[in-house]
Amino acid sequence: MCKVSVIIPNYNGRQFLEECLGALREQTFQDFEVILVDNGSQDDSLKLLARVYPEAKSLRLDRNYGFCRAVNEGIRASGAEYVILLNNDTRVHPDFIRYLTEAMDQHPNCFSCASHMYQMHDPSKTDDAGNFFSALGWAYARGKDKPVQRYQKPARIFAACAGAAIYRRALVERLGMLDEAHFAYLEDVDLGYRARIEGYVNLFEPRAKVLHVGSGTTGARHNAFKVQYSARNNLYLIYKNMPIPQLILNAPLLFLGTLIKMVFFTSKGFGKEYREGLSMGVALAKNGKKYPFRWKNIGNYCRIQGELWVNIFRRFE
Repeated sequence: MCKVSVIIPNYNGRQFLEECLGALREQTFQDFEVILVDNGSQDDSLKLLARVYPEAKSLRLDRNYGFCRAVNEGIRASGAEYVILLNNDTRVHPDFIRYLTEAMDQHPNCFSCASHMYQMHDPSKTDDAGNFFSALGWAYARGKDKPVQRYQKPARIFAACAGAAIYRRALVERLGMLDEAHFAYLEDVDLGYRARIEGYVNLFEPRAKVLHVGSGTTGARHNAFKVQYSARNNLYLIYKNMPIPQLILNAPLLFLGTLIKMVFFTSKGFGKEYREGLSMGVALAKNGKKYPFRWKNIGNYCRIQGELWVNIFRRFE
């Protein structure tokens, strides 16, 4: 049994896979396996996998069930202590797995550890140095578009970006896996949020480096699908993880944050998609289940609330 399973969800990602898999072959840490979960691709991704990385496990789904379902299928197929979730449009540094694994070994209370994601087309800029969530209802990538030199120290973060991060497999299963209702977007923040409620921490390890194309499957940073589903899932995430008193406490800031985003996306030509996403989020919240409140976690909720306020200003770090 390998210590680490690297799970790569894939949908028509042949153009990225050869470089992604080639970088995994160069790892200095060798006690790992690769599990590629294909979401019903119409290209020849699996043929390429058989040629470039024949020892990898492959799971083929009959259609595109989204990022969350693909990842969950990969986790269920793993018996490893740790799982690394890795986007197909990445190229990892040779010490990537080693540094992430060491970080988890050294911090028993750590649920996940995020890597330092560099922009593939401009490696001098950060793509993601950990995710944060604020009382405005905004999730954001720490360090986005900023110089990589600014993020060279380990840090606590709100949640790890599932594009290139390591998790304790048993804890992921205990927390209920990725919520497949999300389909894609903010599922990683939701999972990290649940871990925080239970008292675990999420860390950032800057030595674990990875180049990332970004939006390799869906296209540009802002597109109709991404705007709609991000709005939908953001509202659902808030409803799901905040107890009713916390929702009431944050209501004014959440309303303000939603209004600002409405103006922003309208200016980008995606106002209709954003409004539709909010409507979809309301429907999803009505049919979804809230994460159960337990009094033993009240201290964790208070700590999280303090961070939600502070994270409003961290957006500008």
